[in-house]
Amino acid sequence: MAESTLVFIVLGLTLAAFVWGRFRYDLVALAALLGSVMLGLVPGEEAFLGFGHPAVITVAAVLVLSRAFERSGVVDVIADQVFKVGERLFLQLAALTGTVVVLSGFMNNVGALALLLPVAMRLAREHDTSPSLLLMPLAFGSLLGGLTTLIGTPPNIIIASYRGSVTGENFGLFSFTPVGAAVALAGFAFILLIGWRLVPLRAGKASTEAMFDTANYLVELRVGEEAKANGLTLRELQQELEETIPVLAVVRDDKRRAGHAFFGTLQEGDILLLEAGPEEMKLLEDKAGLSLGKDAEDEEKEAEEQAAREQQKAAKRAERPQEKRDEESERDGKPSKKAKQEKQEKQEKQEKQEEKSGVDTEGLQLVEAVVRNDSMMVNHTVTQLRLHNQFGLHLVAVARDGGRLKQRLREIRFRPGDVLLLQGGESELSESLATLGCLPLASRNLTLGQPRMLLASIAIFAAAIVAILLGLLPAAVALSSAALVSLMVGVLPLREGYQAIDGPVIVLLGAMIPVGQALESSGGAALIAEAMLVWGGQWPAVVTLIGLFVLTMMLSDVINNAAAAVLMAPIAVSLANGFDASVDPFLMAVAVSASCAFLTPIGHQSNTLVMGPGGYRFGDYWRMGLPLEVVVVAVAIPMILLVWPL
Repeated sequence: MAESTLVFIVLGLTLAAFVWGRFRYDLVALAALLGSVMLGLVPGEEAFLGFGHPAVITVAAVLVLSRAFERSGVVDVIADQVFKVGERLFLQLAALTGTVVVLSGFMNNVGALALLLPVAMRLAREHDTSPSLLLMPLAFGSLLGGLTTLIGTPPNIIIASYRGSVTGENFGLFSFTPVGAAVALAGFAFILLIGWRLVPLRAGKASTEAMFDTANYLVELRVGEEAKANGLTLRELQQELEETIPVLAVVRDDKRRAGHAFFGTLQEGDILLLEAGPEEMKLLEDKAGLSLGKDAEDEEKEAEEQAAREQQKAAKRAERPQEKRDEESERDGKPSKKAKQEKQEKQEKQEKQEEKSGVDTEGLQLVEAVVRNDSMMVNHTVTQLRLHNQFGLHLVAVARDGGRLKQRLREIRFRPGDVLLLQGGESELSESLATLGCLPLASRNLTLGQPRMLLASIAIFAAAIVAILLGLLPAAVALSSAALVSLMVGVLPLREGYQAIDGPVIVLLGAMIPVGQALESSGGAALIAEAMLVWGGQWPAVVTLIGLFVLTMMLSDVINNAAAAVLMAPIAVSLANGFDASVDPFLMAVAVSASCAFLTPIGHQSNTLVMGPGGYRFGDYWRMGLPLEVVVVAVAIPMILLVWPL
């Protein structure tokens, strides 16, 4: 069997696995690489050279520098200004989308979205706006902003390096700017004027209460003398119940302790504050013997004590005339009976209002977080992950497609885009969420960071940019040096630096680069190019360029954009050679189109991250995404031909 045929089989299976989504894309890419080695398509000694490719190193360095910007407070300064736009939806969209477009040009676009997503959620909550009107424009804006510079998105880095291997000279840092900036501005104008009106309105999902309806499920259960729960730890209680019902707090002697931090045994009289529906409450009553509220004996005893206290007060009041008591109270500076009555009535009114408002959740340290595409939680249950034992987190509720899931928590297999309501220690929450691969949605306390670190971060990045522009260092070396200096001077702790590197993306790139090279070396890319040349032979080269652009854009809607760029780059070069034209416009077409995945939530992580918080469905994206892709094609093709003529 010809090598080109084997390559097509491997790539066909790889694309099918990407679209299926059962296995994470980095695992699929690694399987494709190892399969290519076993079939003799990639030499064994060259199998892992892709992990040392300049494009992979550059992507890793950009991820570290993006995290350094966040840590130093550079982005917080910008985000703090966004809150001042007021309640007009047009201004909110302009501020959020415009900010993310600019940020995405100089940092990882997913990182830029992650920084502004909590800002958008807070704006939606404060102004009672549906987040669906803000989040999809924000996600699409992050993709458009990445088009403007070399470091804005992985496809640009890949295409720049591939051009170097073909012509001996890489695309420069701002080689993408003329075309990318024009497309980004046109896309931004479309989103701001027309696009957001095409987004389906998903109402009432901006707040924790609306999304999870938590207040309706918080109940207080008492541990009685005969309760099976008496003497058990919370972990043993869950094992007894065979259910992961989250206990948010344990009240003992009028002192409340957070459930995630309570490691003692339950005692008679303890009150458990937990989140449970009717079925769970019946389970708690049958298996653990817990009862709702106070039992009859406690109520009777409390009533007797209250009656005795009232009798004592009445007896003391009867000992002296009322006028004398009031005079003495006024003379001593103490409140009179009338003042006391007013104070008591006010206190009783306040207590009734508190009872009416439901259970107090203050201090329970609840946080919302969205599951990322590369999260270790995907396709796993809370039991398999051992959230409490390993990460110190309680899972309280899960929302999907904008609504709370009603099934048992232990049975839920997490998906990308799920919104989780979690409880945990304030100091451990950030690290645990980062390890799990979740993005917090709760409003952040914006800080300006340490001025020294803020200025240091900007200075280090600026030095790297100058070194690239002057040709002193290759982009991979300059940006890696900037990342190293950021770690050494303390802008970013070393541990966070490693956490910032997106492992699945690095594995995807390192594995797919040799497979893409096999597509070219086996003659597969030339065969595809020949077929396209035959199909469009009677048309001008620009028609084939448009076909390449649309094909790459469609591919990026179903697979990772970096993988789309790796696969389409050799085809683009073969097409250019077939027309005896410059490779630059064809490579630039691949770079732009690979980053414009607007039709589906699976084409890019930015689209997936807003799916849960925005309450979107799979079919919502094409409503704004399809006309936006038409705008992109209409602007990009003329600009490519103008800046990079055939």
